[in-house]
Amino acid sequence: MKFSILIYGSPHNSQAVHTAYRYTKAALAAGHEVHRVFFYGESVLSGSFLNAPQRDEQNIMQLWHELALHHDLDLVICIAAALKRGVLDPTEAKRHEKPAHNIEAPFQLSGLGQLTEAILLSDRLVTFGG
Repeated sequence: MKFSILIYGSPHNSQAVHTAYRYTKAALAAGHEVHRVFFYGESVLSGSFLNAPQRDEQNIMQLWHELALHHDLDLVICIAAALKRGVLDPTEAKRHEKPAHNIEAPFQLSGLGQLTEAILLSDRLVTFGG
């Protein structure tokens, strides 16, 4: 079965991002395909490498990063939601004349068209948060 994952919740104020990570990891371990993980709303903060969780907390950005590299996952951050929250890649930082960026591959900024395509190409869309 081919899944796409849509995440809404904040990595800091909800369990949505962590639950989505565990679900994605389990689906891959069970032999399923994950076409795309789409971060929307507050979940876009998950891709910022400037997050500095306390030592006794999981670094969710690092967990997603490692999972994506190991399984060649497509991690897409909604560009409109990201810009509102100061989550920028090098291209957007330059375009908006900002001195720095805070996301890098395997995370990428893109629009809702990527979510639409994921829905069309997947057997199931599983949503976390709300």
